[in-house]
Amino acid sequence: MRQALLIGGGIAALGCSLWAFQKPFREYPAIEYNDFPVPDDYRQPAEFTFARLMYPPAATARFDRAGRYWAQGMSSWTQDYPRADRHLAQALRRLTRINTRSVEQAVNLDDDDEVYNWPWVYAVRTGEWDLTEAQAKRLRDYIERGGFLMVDDFWGTFEWQVFMRSMNRVFPDRPPVDVDNADALFHTIYDLNDRFRVTGAWGRFGRPYQDDGDTPYWRAIYDGKNRVVLAIVANSDLGDSWEYADDPSYPEKWSGLGIRVAVNYIAYGMTH
Repeated sequence: MRQALLIGGGIAALGCSLWAFQKPFREYPAIEYNDFPVPDDYRQPAEFTFARLMYPPAATARFDRAGRYWAQGMSSWTQDYPRADRHLAQALRRLTRINTRSVEQAVNLDDDDEVYNWPWVYAVRTGEWDLTEAQAKRLRDYIERGGFLMVDDFWGTFEWQVFMRSMNRVFPDRPPVDVDNADALFHTIYDLNDRFRVTGAWGRFGRPYQDDGDTPYWRAIYDGKNRVVLAIVANSDLGDSWEYADDPSYPEKWSGLGIRVAVNYIAYGMTH
């Protein structure tokens, strides 16, 4: 708890400095939810907000419903949204001293300098993204200025290749590497020595992975000071572990690990 107190205090100074520049909350149509309850305190500013990256879909995207209108919602970036985001915000409030906003923020790289106001960003289904050169350039600049990106929920060789096509535009000189078990990323709050594949709700009663993605990968891109700046969770579905954390039929071992990983990644990204 002492560590959580220190982390909460460190985030407070940064969070307060950004409030004046952040855009107000806005909700978008999603491929799974369009009537999920908005908490009563959604207008209350906080030290930390879970920011979700919007992105254009690749031509092969399975979950896109919007095409070139992806910035209006109903696209791959809305997978699990907003239920997963709000459940994770509740978990952060319970498990840490981080003052967390009850609702998420969708962030578009094309929207002027908006992304710079959100120091920690999450992107889902990145095996379906197709960043433009301008978006890739801005994402790299955001990360090099201190931003942190976590990506999650893409499966198998083909989706990894799609993911890497955009990543090579962002960091052509920094390939992802496996994260060593001793890295601080896995020990910032929780010790995550025993990690395993976190399967989505779709895998509860059948095959627990998609395509040929049967081996979970915990990878990252590091900066010049050996700090993780982009955390990659491939062949796992942490988003579902947050989304279904309140569902008795979803295995607790999956939601438990998924939430602990997110807590560590957020604390690490906001303090390193």
